[in-house]
Amino acid sequence: MYFNGDLKKISWVIQTGGQELAQSRVHVEKYKDKITKIQSKYVALHIALFWGIGTFKIKNEDNVKIKLDEEVMFDQLNSKTKINDEFIENKIKFIQSFIKQRKLRVDFEKITNENNLSNKFLK
Repeated sequence: MYFNGDLKKISWVIQTGGQELAQSRVHVEKYKDKITKIQSKYVALHIALFWGIGTFKIKNEDNVKIKLDEEVMFDQLNSKTKINDEFIENKIKFIQSFIKQRKLRVDFEKITNENNLSNKFLK
C-alpha cells in the first residue's frame, strides 16, 4: 500500500493479486488547507486502510506492506519517536487499533518519494 497527502488532497494505491487500485480524494473542509503535509499523509493512510477493508481489497488477517516515504512516519509508526502532535497521535491510535481489530500483519517499509506510486494522483 502506497499513500500520500498534501494540503488539498490525499491519494493511495493498493497493489494486490496483480492489480493496482488507485484512489484520490479532495480533503474534507475541516482538513483542507488546515493540516500539515505529515498530518495529511496520516489521513491518507487512515482512509486507505479503511477503504481497502471496505472494498475487500484488504481482508482480515492479510499481510500488508505499508510503504512510507517519510522517515518521521516510519519512526513514529514503529514507536521509535515521541510524538508532540495530538492529531497524529490520534491517527496512529486509530491505525493501530484498526490493524489489531482486523488482525492484519503489517510491515512498514521505507521508500523514497520518487518510488511512491500514489504521488501522481495528487496532481
